[in-house]
Amino acid sequence: MVKLCVALQSPSVNEIESRDRVLVERNCLVVGGGSIAPGWGIGRAISVAYARAGARVAVADINLPSAQETVDIIRSEGGTAEAFPVDVLDDTSIAALVSGATGRLGPIDVLHNNVALSKSGHSRDTSAADWRRIQDANVTSLHVATQAVLPGMMERRRGVILTTSSIAAHRHLGYSSLAYAATKAAAIAFTRMLAIEYAAYGIRANSIVAGLIDTPRIGVVLRGAYAGCTLAEMKERRNKVVPLGRMGTAWDIAEAAVFLASDRAKYITGTELVVDGGLSATVPH
Repeated sequence: MVKLCVALQSPSVNEIESRDRVLVERNCLVVGGGSIAPGWGIGRAISVAYARAGARVAVADINLPSAQETVDIIRSEGGTAEAFPVDVLDDTSIAALVSGATGRLGPIDVLHNNVALSKSGHSRDTSAADWRRIQDANVTSLHVATQAVLPGMMERRRGVILTTSSIAAHRHLGYSSLAYAATKAAAIAFTRMLAIEYAAYGIRANSIVAGLIDTPRIGVVLRGAYAGCTLAEMKERRNKVVPLGRMGTAWDIAEAAVFLASDRAKYITGTELVVDGGLSATVPH
């Protein structure tokens, strides 16, 4: 009887680290890479996660000191990053951002549009001007930023474009935010159509659909939607509706972003990765 023996060898620490560094020599531009308040916003976590995966990161935000804080975190860990100001309501500002990031880091390999402007409250209180502003921030800016990076990606015949969307694009979350939900749905459609249009150039485009995420933003933007609740009570209410029993963290979104930005997702394009703890699979509580 012949015995076939297979030697099983555990990977070394260096091998494990190399597996995690899936974005080495990539230049990633994160639009909305700061944080609206102290702590880990989604854009900040995405930027740091990209750097930890080996990328050089351009961190852009309307709040330049907040973008710089993200950069300081990356540099403190030995990563490479640069901060840039950007106003996503200004086309020339977006063009200047892409030009500046390319000049300081090199051609953009990954564009991550992490923009979220909203207005809580009943839709009758959302003016046409409010709607246009939210539409321009959440959708038009995607087009402008994408058009700025596409020529280089087409020339190199590779690139990744990611969009942070929201579960609000799929379902009502128990409070009114019609303009935000509609524009986040439009961002998903934009990303899908973009993926098909540029697939022949080796460019991939996907959306991350974020569920209820515990970030500094909810304490600033959503307090009015939970009138009469303390921040702790608001968080408890949000935790209870998620099947996994908790809101997600910014890092849950960042891990998904690293995967989609890397070659591990090289056959994934024109779709959405839902990161919501099972929320979209339930009926309202």
